[in-house]
Amino acid sequence: MRARPIVGCVAAATALLVAGGSASATGNAVGAPGAGDPYYPMDGNGGYDVSHYDVGIDYTPSTKMLIGDTTVTATTTQKLDQFDLDFYGFQIDSITVNGESATWKRSDQHELVITPASRVAKKTTMKVRVKYHGEPKPTSGLDDYSGWNYSSTGGAFAANEPHSAASWYPVNDTTRDKATFTLNATVPKAYSVISNGEQTGKKTVGDKTTYTWTEKDPIIGYLTTVAIDKFTYLKQTTKDGIPLVSAFAPGAEDKEQIEKQLPAIIELLEHYFGPYPQSSGGGIYVADQIGFSLETQDRPTYAAWADLPTVVHENGHQWWGDSMSVDTWRDVCMNECFASYGEWLWEQDKEDVNLDDKYSAQMAYYGDNERFWSNPLWDMGAGNEFSNSYTRGPLFLQALRAYIGDKPFFQVLRTYSQLHRGGNTSMQDFEKYVQRHATRNVHGFFQAWVYGTTRPADKYIWFGPFHKPAAKARTTAPKPLVQSQHTR
Repeated sequence: MRARPIVGCVAAATALLVAGGSASATGNAVGAPGAGDPYYPMDGNGGYDVSHYDVGIDYTPSTKMLIGDTTVTATTTQKLDQFDLDFYGFQIDSITVNGESATWKRSDQHELVITPASRVAKKTTMKVRVKYHGEPKPTSGLDDYSGWNYSSTGGAFAANEPHSAASWYPVNDTTRDKATFTLNATVPKAYSVISNGEQTGKKTVGDKTTYTWTEKDPIIGYLTTVAIDKFTYLKQTTKDGIPLVSAFAPGAEDKEQIEKQLPAIIELLEHYFGPYPQSSGGGIYVADQIGFSLETQDRPTYAAWADLPTVVHENGHQWWGDSMSVDTWRDVCMNECFASYGEWLWEQDKEDVNLDDKYSAQMAYYGDNERFWSNPLWDMGAGNEFSNSYTRGPLFLQALRAYIGDKPFFQVLRTYSQLHRGGNTSMQDFEKYVQRHATRNVHGFFQAWVYGTTRPADKYIWFGPFHKPAAKARTTAPKPLVQSQHTR
């Protein structure tokens, strides 16, 4: 995610999938109602592992009515008499489990508690079909579970972090449970639909058209999206022939000139991060001044203010955050720090920016700011995930580059996300991997830069190519100085 830029300094997870559940006093097998993330413990559920989502929606923009029919295919990891899905809002019309009618109830803010007609055995395929209808609740604040946004142009789109999917289809809302994804979206034929993956179908019947999009790369719930509007399109390919499809809402057509650089952006990021990890790409440009742009998989969603650095950032997430995802939301630097450093690498290669000089200038500006250093890059606390990862993060990586040297640093960058492709990682795992490639001990460096809540000692800031300026120079803000503030 890259939030709307502001000038100045603002100080500055994915859930752990619980495979087991719990047994009640009567001996019933109950899937855990949450996956245990330290920040969002009720996100996700236990007792099953999703393999595929087949999401069907019929959406009418004029009435904002959505009729849904979603089938969740999962493998049980325990016997189940009861289990949960994460689902926010809507009237439930019916639920079946393996074709048999099930009962349900609501619990907490977003728990849909399902009781099958008969116990589901362990290590078996479970198909849960949920039919529902209603007006999606729009994104309104930091602590709700909605990711549905009504566009000023008459359409709608789904985007938010760390929650989004549960606002328009039932989901196991944890980053540790990735699944393939199919969307069949029916809209009035004056509108079109774009989503993740590739368009695999389009059928018009009467005054409505159904679009089918298929994401064959495993995906996390909050990275799925649907966008409905009267789009214009740009189609491109990477140098390796990967299809890039981008959509522009009315009023966002001027962003096409930025998006035409996408093949070059991907080529540069491949040079540093390894082969592009998705099977398709592109972008979704809305005309709304929302507070963020988001790395929805394959096809990021861009706010009206999005610029070229934003496009670089969100595509950096296709490696760092999408293909390879975090273990818990404490590890969000593994997403944001690296996507932000992708912006620095673009400046280095395409704009001839000396990154050592940029680092030195920004460190002179931030160096004595206690607020800046008080929020660490790991375990920053719920609600603080999207704070100074965007500024302290690339400074940390530029310092690490100088500390261990270019050769091991870029070897780590190029191989790490590839090794975890389709999986998850933590900051601790990353530190261990760096140590395997470094010729000097990095533990103290990580303690200072990643886990510390005070300014690192000078030996971890001013060394090698970095130039500590005179004290009087520290009052001048570096140019450019862009701070991303997460305002959802």
